[in-house]
Amino acid sequence: KVTESAKALQSFVEELSNWYVRRCRARFWAKGMEQDKINAYMTLYTALVTLSKVAAPLVPFITENIYRNLVCSVDKSAPESVHLCDYPKFDESFIDADLERDMELVLEIVTLGRAARNETNIKNRQPLAEMFVNVPSKLSDFFVDIIADELNVKKVEFKDDMSEFINYVIKPNFRNLGKKVGKLMPQVKAALDKIDAAAAKAQLDKNGEFELNAGGETVKLTAEDVEINVTQAEAFNTQKSGEVTIALSTTLSSKLIEEGYVREIISKVQTMRRDSNFEVMDHIILTASGNDKLIDIIKRNEAEIKQIVLAEKVEYNQAADNTKDWSINGEDISLAVRII
Repeated sequence: KVTESAKALQSFVEELSNWYVRRCRARFWAKGMEQDKINAYMTLYTALVTLSKVAAPLVPFITENIYRNLVCSVDKSAPESVHLCDYPKFDESFIDADLERDMELVLEIVTLGRAARNETNIKNRQPLAEMFVNVPSKLSDFFVDIIADELNVKKVEFKDDMSEFINYVIKPNFRNLGKKVGKLMPQVKAALDKIDAAAAKAQLDKNGEFELNAGGETVKLTAEDVEINVTQAEAFNTQKSGEVTIALSTTLSSKLIEEGYVREIISKVQTMRRDSNFEVMDHIILTASGNDKLIDIIKRNEAEIKQIVLAEKVEYNQAADNTKDWSINGEDISLAVRII
C-alpha cells in the first residue's frame, strides 16, 4: 500500500515540521542545556531517526542521507546504512490517546481561528482581545495557552451556547420541497419558522437530514430541501467545523493596534538579522528613522523590542549603513541593524 503509506508519512512530516518544531523554537533556542531543551532535542532526534528508518523503502536516498548525518556521525558502532537497520517496531505503550485527542482539537480550533483572521483580513501579528470556543470537551490551561499563543489572542473562553455569535435561519426551498411534501407545504413552512435552527443544522451536518413535525406528520428534510442563511454577531467572526465553533473578536483598540505595530517592527528587524547572516545570539544596534508615529511607538516599547531582537541600543533619526525601507501597516519607516 505505497500510496497510503506515503500519505501517512507526508502527514506526519508536515505536522512535525509545521507544528512540533515551530512550537518548540523557544525550547531549542533557550540558553544553556537545561533538561527541557535536552528533552526537546531528543524528541526531535528520535522522531527523525525513526522516520528515516520507516520511510527508507519509499525514499531510499534521502533517508540514507538523514540517517548517516544523524546516526553514523555520532555512533561509529551503528549500522553503516539505514537499509541495514531493523525496521522500527510498533510500541503501543508510547501512545497517549488523551494527549493526541486534545492536540487534534487544538489544531482544529487554531485552523478555524486562522480562517477567521483571513476572512477579516487581520494579520496574525495583530493581537486580538478575545475568542470564544465551543467544543465537545473542555481543554486544560496547557492547551488554552497554546491556542492563545498561536492565534495571538489575549483571552480564550469556552462557552456551551454560541447562539449570541451565530444564528441560523432555515427556509424552504420551494422548488425541491414542493415535490416532496405537496399539500403539507404550509405546515412545513410554519414548522421551519419555529424550529431550533441551530439543532437542525447540526443534525443535517451529521446525518445529511433532519426531521420535522408538520401537521402531525414526520417529514425528513435534506440540504436540497431547504435554504440556510447565517448571520453573525457584529465585531466577531464565527467559524464552525463539525463539533467545533469559534467566535473571534475583530474589534481593535488603540492599545491592540500599537501592539500590532510592535510585532511587525520586531518581525522586520528579525528578517534583517537573517538577511545579514547574523548569528542567533549576536547583539545589535537598531536604527529607526523617517516616521515619527512609528518612532514614538518604538520608544514606548523599546525595552520589549530590544529584548526580543537582542538590541543593546536603539538610535533614532540617525544616518546608518545598509538602511532598508519598510511599509508597516501603511506606515513607511527606514530601519538598519549592525553588530556591536
